[in-house]
Amino acid sequence: MTGVNHTTLPEFLLLGFSDLKALQGPLFWVVLLVYLVTLLSNSLIILLTQVSPALHSPMYFFLRQVSVVELFYTTNIVPRTLANLASPHPQAISFQGCAAQMYIFIVLGMSECCLLMAMAYDRYAAICQPLHYSTLLSPQACMTMVGTSWLIGIITATTHASLIFSLPFPSHPIIPHFLCDILPVLRLASAGKHRSEISVMTATVVFIMVPFSLIVTSYIRILGAILAMASTQSRRKVFSTCSSHLLVVCLFFGTASITYIRPQAGSSVTTDRILSLFYTVITPMLNPIIYTLRNKDVTRALQHLMKRQSPLP
Repeated sequence: MTGVNHTTLPEFLLLGFSDLKALQGPLFWVVLLVYLVTLLSNSLIILLTQVSPALHSPMYFFLRQVSVVELFYTTNIVPRTLANLASPHPQAISFQGCAAQMYIFIVLGMSECCLLMAMAYDRYAAICQPLHYSTLLSPQACMTMVGTSWLIGIITATTHASLIFSLPFPSHPIIPHFLCDILPVLRLASAGKHRSEISVMTATVVFIMVPFSLIVTSYIRILGAILAMASTQSRRKVFSTCSSHLLVVCLFFGTASITYIRPQAGSSVTTDRILSLFYTVITPMLNPIIYTLRNKDVTRALQHLMKRQSPLP
């Protein structure tokens, strides 16, 4: 296939799941249901952390920011995915539309990485530096961490998208995916592919592993503090405040690592799409459910809100 010059921008075709027609119908309803639950559950987390005085702490401030990110994250991907699932044919997306979707996808994904890192730092400060907690996690410090998370996301997305979409593409590119993800789009480039793929993937690994390494470091320190406690009950109580965050971290970084860091040799297009479906659609639904079911403060706030809204007998 011949490349195009940048004055003639190609129109991409998203394959979606059009080659797996037997799965399209069931997947459509599953993805739609999961999306609705994601919208409802993340909106509920935002509402609870905003109106409940018991949840006006740095940890829940960061949780609210994560829920905001996940609302935008899924809305950037799922509506077009549903349109693809509803059609028996690959769906067209403009060059600018593909670039915009990838840019937003990277901004939000990287911002969530950093917000999860901020939440780990919050737990470290609360458990290992309790006397300095109010200083380390002051409102100004929390706002700075959130702003920095978004800034890192924007810088990451700008560098990745600029490099990828400056490459020449074939005249009729077909993306074997349901979204404009980094690897499927990068592999379509008709020139400079190998060098660019190495550069982009090296940067992606760094951007994933640095926050993850800092989170692991925080939890090593937390574990040391927990083991130093004399009371088993105290250990259990302190660990319970970290369990929801740990589970969310494992889900987020586990699926990201499998997708972007695993060896690509032997991987199939179908496997890549299923993995992407999990971390772009399923994980954003699971996160607020994990925090609601495993966190007593959130559960109590939800019960209190429901009592306030219920009519008096």
